[in-house]
Amino acid sequence: MRPLDVLPRGTDRLRAAVIAACVTAVSFCVGDAAARQYPFGPRTRDINDLGNQFVPFHAHLWDLLHGKADGGWLLNWQSGYGSSFLPDYGTYLSSPFAPLVALFPRHEIDLAVYVVTVLKIVTAAVAMACLLPALRPGPRWAAGLLGASYALCGWTLMMGSYNTMWLDGLIAFPMLCLVGEWARQGRRQIWGIAVVALCWTANFYTAYMATIAAALVLVARLLTDTDPATTNRARLLAVGRATVTTVLGVGLTAPLLLTIVKGTKDAYPGRHLIFHALPWSDLLMRLLPGTYGFTSPSTYIDTTALLLAFALPFHTGVPRRVRAVWTVLVLVVAASFQWTPTHLMWHAFATPNGSAYRQTFVLSGIMVIAAWLALAHALPHPKALACGAGVMGLVTVGAVLGAQGGLSGLGTYPLLVLGLIVSCGGLYVLWRAGTAGGATNRWRIAAGVAVGVLVVGQVGQLALSNAWIDRKRLAAFDDYPVWGQRQNWQSATIASVDDWPARRTDPGREATVGNDPLAVGGQGAQYYSSLTADVYTRTMEALGDGWTSHGRSLQSLDNPVTDVIFSVDNRLRSPVDPHSSHIPQTAPPAVVHQDVPPLVTVRQTPPGKFGTSPFLNQELLLGSRVYTPGHISLTNPQGRPVPLNAKGVYLTPGKRSAPHSTYRLTTTCPAGTGVYLWAPDFMGNVRVPGHNALVWRGALPSHRAPMQGLGKAPAGGHVTLLLRAAYGPSTVDPDGVGCLSLPMLASAEKRIAAAAATRVDVSSDGISAQLPAGSRGTAVIAAPDISGWSCSAGNGFHPGRSYLGLLSVPLGADSTSVSCSFTPPGLHLGEAAGGASLFGVAFVAAYGWWRKRRRPSVEPGGPPDPVAPPQMPEAAGI
Repeated sequence: MRPLDVLPRGTDRLRAAVIAACVTAVSFCVGDAAARQYPFGPRTRDINDLGNQFVPFHAHLWDLLHGKADGGWLLNWQSGYGSSFLPDYGTYLSSPFAPLVALFPRHEIDLAVYVVTVLKIVTAAVAMACLLPALRPGPRWAAGLLGASYALCGWTLMMGSYNTMWLDGLIAFPMLCLVGEWARQGRRQIWGIAVVALCWTANFYTAYMATIAAALVLVARLLTDTDPATTNRARLLAVGRATVTTVLGVGLTAPLLLTIVKGTKDAYPGRHLIFHALPWSDLLMRLLPGTYGFTSPSTYIDTTALLLAFALPFHTGVPRRVRAVWTVLVLVVAASFQWTPTHLMWHAFATPNGSAYRQTFVLSGIMVIAAWLALAHALPHPKALACGAGVMGLVTVGAVLGAQGGLSGLGTYPLLVLGLIVSCGGLYVLWRAGTAGGATNRWRIAAGVAVGVLVVGQVGQLALSNAWIDRKRLAAFDDYPVWGQRQNWQSATIASVDDWPARRTDPGREATVGNDPLAVGGQGAQYYSSLTADVYTRTMEALGDGWTSHGRSLQSLDNPVTDVIFSVDNRLRSPVDPHSSHIPQTAPPAVVHQDVPPLVTVRQTPPGKFGTSPFLNQELLLGSRVYTPGHISLTNPQGRPVPLNAKGVYLTPGKRSAPHSTYRLTTTCPAGTGVYLWAPDFMGNVRVPGHNALVWRGALPSHRAPMQGLGKAPAGGHVTLLLRAAYGPSTVDPDGVGCLSLPMLASAEKRIAAAAATRVDVSSDGISAQLPAGSRGTAVIAAPDISGWSCSAGNGFHPGRSYLGLLSVPLGADSTSVSCSFTPPGLHLGEAAGGASLFGVAFVAAYGWWRKRRRPSVEPGGPPDPVAPPQMPEAAGI
């Protein structure tokens, strides 16, 4: 066995892991504290999807683990009037760290998610610190510091820290590289399969990227292996072992993975983006500390790691082949970010919404490995360090001259200069200690001081970069409050009135986050997920609901007709969120009660098809006429009539010179009827003169404003609405006003309730109901007809049928009950694939056992004892 392959001692790995964990945790938390961000200060960290999706989903996981959720692991009854949960679980919650939230109090869910985030980042540092000595033995302090460099790379600080589930990919990369090492050495294949399965279960999306990168690392390792025993046949066998390990490991995750794949195909399509590469100067700028840019790749690793990576090509103490292969690998991976075919390959052949450089952490990992190789062979000579610093200088000049403005921060260049001084000085002292008397106490002390200086410099640079990104991110994105008094009131109020499964309770139109039902309870229309079903979005859109995130974040529709349709008998009416309005909330939300039928009703009239008017669509699904159309007259801010355009809508733009242009809409409704306005593409606010305004946020195709009520028509029936348009394009539909008769709605509700189910039971994977004797027609269940339902009315189970987007069951002549069960699409096929993979694992284990029994325990002329690698100063025992 060559010196390169001597495995480090377990104590060395442990010390490296401890150093990596401590440096990472301190740097990250100090940065958050410097930014005065939760939990160290008053600023929320719940920005964008962290507040809207990830924290609420972890709150739902808390409920599931404590047995308090409405639904189970297959079916979520709280969101979207009934949604498939297993794909959401696999997308957001399948990390082995996620269940740790159950150890915290429910109202401390934000703290729980933060602790899980820190633990994941620390674990990534530990994983890298353990991988590096496995690639080549070296000083444990360096492995620890480089592990921290990787875990707190720019991608982590910029994206991973608030996309909690992606951090599992940060852990997966070094773990999968270690699996590649095992494949190269022909050992621990079963452990390798288990690691692959765990990584892909934790987060398949980033694990996919990490797997590609780990394969490239394995190829680089095989190309640089100069052992005469490593023949081309041995290299092919190593690739074969790695391939089998990966295929079987991924196959074991098939029950979860295929449900996610199928759920993605059934999801509302969202946006289709075309990738456009950024200037190379932007990529170079993001290598520097203290930079920020959401649409550019966060390629930063701290200055010491970057200096070592740049010094590698000039480090004559490293074999030429190693220098060439790893330099080319870094450049090729960086170039692959800028070419459309390889960009698509990194992202599973679909340009993602949001940042188009989600794979950047793999480049940071490869650069950290390159930095390790530059250090583990021998401490870099001052000439190599000078060359590396020169390259960093050229990178900085190129970035300054060409990068777009706003990427660099106030501390970028001071941090870079100080980092270079600390890195060059510390590495030079260590080089001198290793070449001019490392065995003496004086040089041991000098080496210890140098390592201490490197640690302090790294912690300072990482912490300040994190603090800068925290502040910039909070200013750039929508932000949401951490759990507080408002959520306590909402949760307690819902618990006091909730009568599920007899009827539903909706958390209300004035949402705190995009997944309020998961956060505070109830069973509402709100649902925000990458897997929001297409049929649900289109059904709610037809009924007048609104959404954001290009149709994947459905809002609560505060409308009496849809509340009857979906059996919502209690609805919270909360004031505007104090976090966004800065108006203190001084009392719990009000509860509005309405008589509604149960979740399962019986309909006689076959449905037609939805049209363009949500008022007519609601009536069609209700089975009764309850609206009177209002005829609109619209005048512009100058008092002139607004004509219909070629598409048959009124244009109501807000002018740049008058960013809040007020339009006057007049209509006529029967006295006492409720006035409802449907203007899905209007952006601004709407009010009745003398009353408070309601916010309208329509900006198709990204945002769709819901239908909203504006009070009752006065005695004369003449209604005037003032539409204050925000700057930008806006439209109003000529059929956008409906006049709702509440007495007619009450009569329709009584008619439906008279023939509805006498008893309804729900479970974690289905629903059943007892029907009145002699029921005929179709049983309609107030849940969207998402894929996966199978139902029976006494005549065997068949796929669920759609009743204008709702789940329905045709009734036979003697049907007295209905029963529906839900299985996420792809689950059964995944179980078959997982079973086949499990059989493959058993075969591999049996074959390995058979080979081991045939192999002699001690081969004649066996390999000599391992030769210890060259020693470098361990900095006074660190």
